[in-house]
This record gives sequence, structure tokens and C-alpha cells, in this order.
Amino acid sequence: MQLGLVGLGKMGFNMRERVRRAGHEVIGYDRNPEVSDSESLADMVSKLEAPRVVWVMVPAGDITRNTVKELSELLEPGDLVIDGGNSKFTDDRIHADLLAEKEIGYLDAGVSGGVWGLDNGYALMVGGDAAHVEQAMPIFDALRPEGPREEGFAHAGKVGAGHYSKMVHNGIEYGLMQAYAEGFELLDKTDVVDNVPAVISAWQRGTVVRSWLLDLLVRALESDPELDDLRGYVEDSGEGRWTVEEGINNAVPLPVISAALFARFTSRQEDSPAMRAVAALRNQFGGHSVHLAGPSSGSGSTQG
Repeated sequence: MQLGLVGLGKMGFNMRERVRRAGHEVIGYDRNPEVSDSESLADMVSKLEAPRVVWVMVPAGDITRNTVKELSELLEPGDLVIDGGNSKFTDDRIHADLLAEKEIGYLDAGVSGGVWGLDNGYALMVGGDAAHVEQAMPIFDALRPEGPREEGFAHAGKVGAGHYSKMVHNGIEYGLMQAYAEGFELLDKTDVVDNVPAVISAWQRGTVVRSWLLDLLVRALESDPELDDLRGYVEDSGEGRWTVEEGINNAVPLPVISAALFARFTSRQEDSPAMRAVAALRNQFGGHSVHLAGPSSGSGSTQG
């Protein structure tokens, strides 16, 4: 079948290649003419035969919203739009209703696989009507990992369920990464362990903490054993925040995911105002020593 693919960045570019390898025709559009197969969104749509399937793989937020709106004016009844980006699940009903006015179908697809998906495949979590899922199934089968469909693909439920599932997936990812990171720091800090990379590498087989994320940490340590080439500054895509918000909305305790999210906020502070307040309080009630700011900030202390 044919697929229109909007957004040929780190993931979209590889997704186009994987679908093509499966024997399908992909006509992509990207603002970068060096990778685009068409001159514009309208040009891409004109090259597709009805009923069309268009996969949107652009940054979440206004860019996705504007793309879906433009597609609603270019596509025809019976066509189908799939949002495979990291949109917030609350946007999906809005997109579905907008397209439904033109009798255009809509699916939301949570996609996991990153830059490794070209060879390994992408795990897919999809929300929307069963008929629309069936319409796009050849593309889903081309993208998912080899093996049983249920081990790499899920029709998660109604519109919004795909992105909701991916949101929770990413929240779990936050917690897993934070646990590995804290373990690495403790191993690196102690003088008991001499070879930290070797220890972490040894966890890859036979242990209950083995995972693909652990494999990637080993890969990172192979090129930079102390991780000295990096700053400890970590962004968040928004999905960790949304996961915590949903925990609050549904009275579900998420202490690990919440702590991992807040740890990322801490990583962006060169000097924490909160910890300055803690230091001041310890000095006030107990006369504990504090480190004074100044020309040699962080050095020196005084007794209260």
C-alpha cells in the first residue's frame, strides 16, 4: 500500500526506510528539501491514491495541531490520519473530531524504538476505531518488530489510548533510567569498587535488572567510562509530567516516576534555591556550618 509520511527527522527518516523495506510505497514530506519526496504537504497528498493514509511524525504541540488542520483541508472522505508523535492524549479527541467533520479517520499511535527502530522495529500502541486500525495494519506490521504481533503492537483502545499508553511507557522509562543512574553514581563514588563499567556490563546477562536500557548504558560507558564528556543536564519531553498529572487525577501513587521527574528538574540548577534555604535553616536552628557564596562560591564555611 501507499503511505504519506510527514516529518522525516531522526525517527521519521528511519520509519520511511523500514516501511519501504517491507515493500510499501512511501511518499514523505519534510521542510528539509534534501530528504523530502515532495515539495509541500499538498504535493504529497496529490501523489497518494485514495483512500489515503497519512502518518504525521512531527514535534508535539502546535506543529502537530497545524499539520492535522492543514491535512483536514487537503484530504477526502475515507482517508486516514495517524499521529505518531508524542502528542498529549487530550489533543487526540480534538483532532479526531476535526477530521470526522470531513469524514476522515484518525488514529493516535504511541511509537517506541528511537533511532534503533530501523533495524529492531518499533513498538506501537494505537488508539482509535477497529476499522481504521485494520485499514493501516499493513503499515503497522511493517513497522513493528519481527515476531508475534501482540509482542510489538497493541490496539490499546479508543482515540487517545495510544498516546496515553505511550505517556505511561515514558513515565516508567524515567524511573528505570533514574535507578540505573543512581546505581552508577554510588558505584562510581565508593572506593570499594575499582571497575564500574565491568560491573554494570556483568549485569547484562542472568540478572533481574537486565534490560535494553542497561545495554545502552554499557554502550555509553564503553566510549566514556566516567561519563565525564557529558553535563548532568537532562531535559524532559513532557510525558513524564503528564504521567504524574494523571497519577494525581486518578489518585494513583507514583513516587518513583515523580522522583525521577523532579531529579531532572534538579539537574538544570547550577545552585538550588531550595537547598540554600535548607542550609540556612540548619544554620539557624542548630548552628550547623554553611558554605558561603562569593568570588569563590562553594568554598569556605562559617559557624552560626
